[in-house]
Amino acid sequence: MRNDSRLSRMLHVLIHMDRHQDAATSEMIAKMLNTNPVVVRRTMAGLRQQGYVRSEKGHGGGWTLVRPLSEITLLDVYNALGEPHVFAIGPADDQPKCLVEQAVNNALADVMKEAEALLLRRLGSVTLEEIAAEFEAKLTARSAAAYSCAS
Repeated sequence: MRNDSRLSRMLHVLIHMDRHQDAATSEMIAKMLNTNPVVVRRTMAGLRQQGYVRSEKGHGGGWTLVRPLSEITLLDVYNALGEPHVFAIGPADDQPKCLVEQAVNNALADVMKEAEALLLRRLGSVTLEEIAAEFEAKLTARSAAAYSCAS
């Protein structure tokens, strides 16, 4: 099963948007993500509905952040994307009358529910500002390393 990378991709986009002054067009974002602008507009629509971004049409238009990264958590973006499945594993339904399958499915359902609750709590505790700060620290370290190697 293929991974759903929408959350990662939108986090990437939002942090880039924060670093740039101008609006980001759907075409620019699509190029960055190697996808179609229609896919970008469809995906960004959920973020717009939740009040994290806005879009302007016409020349000079595009997508801009409405809220600072410090006010947007990973959970916020996850929810705006329609709460995609967090796990690719799940119960089987090959033999629904089989008591063993029923017992396995019950055990899996309990474990998965607990794991999902933990993951969602953790997503709610991380802001995009924290991720952007990690990026900035790595960029600074890389620049410093490049300078020291050049001297």
